[in-house]
Amino acid sequence: MKLNILFNLLFTSVFILFSSCKENKPINPDFVIYCVDVKNDKIELFWKNDRNQPFRSIQNLKKHINARNRDLKFAMNGGMFIKNNIPKGLYIENFKTLNPIDTLNGEGNFYLKPNGIFYITKSDESAVISTENFKAGSDIKFATQSGPMLIIDGKTNPLFQKNSVNLNIRNGVGILQNGNPVFVMSKKKINFYNFALLFKSLGCKNALYLDGFVSRTYFPKENWIQEDGDFGIIIGVTARR
Repeated sequence: MKLNILFNLLFTSVFILFSSCKENKPINPDFVIYCVDVKNDKIELFWKNDRNQPFRSIQNLKKHINARNRDLKFAMNGGMFIKNNIPKGLYIENFKTLNPIDTLNGEGNFYLKPNGIFYITKSDESAVISTENFKAGSDIKFATQSGPMLIIDGKTNPLFQKNSVNLNIRNGVGILQNGNPVFVMSKKKINFYNFALLFKSLGCKNALYLDGFVSRTYFPKENWIQEDGDFGIIIGVTARR
């Protein structure tokens, strides 16, 4: 019992040390963490290029961005997808609903309850909300649906088990106390419980799981460069002009 308590305290202290959004924080050995600065960062969701073909990889998106004289500061896959790189569930891009919301029951991580939606409004406000509480509106500029929710109103999803051996690379998005989104990918395999704990340590009241072993992240500032992949949605961050 004492050893378990000691381990948990050590584990939590390591999380706190490396899991912050301070400018000069040390590079986290276990997670890629990108804390969005909404004043200087522009977040967009991408699916298809000008030829109506899915971007599929971060490399293809980067070429697209660079061709428009913009630099890609950060990118990661933005949710699950089905055959032909079609988004799984709701997808909104530039105020257009390109794929409908999925409120069905089913198998797999997407359908673990509650699942949820990450969205960005016209005024650049971001939110993570459960699917059942989501309300479509004309002010929603981008949205992607996935599941399960990791953190719900400040609490870890009750489905998660602390000692689960279901380990995988995972990525997700949460909303910080200041309202800014934070994107995270694990560098090592991790279970849902501990992945959710990372978002909780950052102060997120709500966080959403995006995907698993297929996940890739591009964050050149921390020398984490993964440009491959075969995705549906890709989240890209560029500098505001």
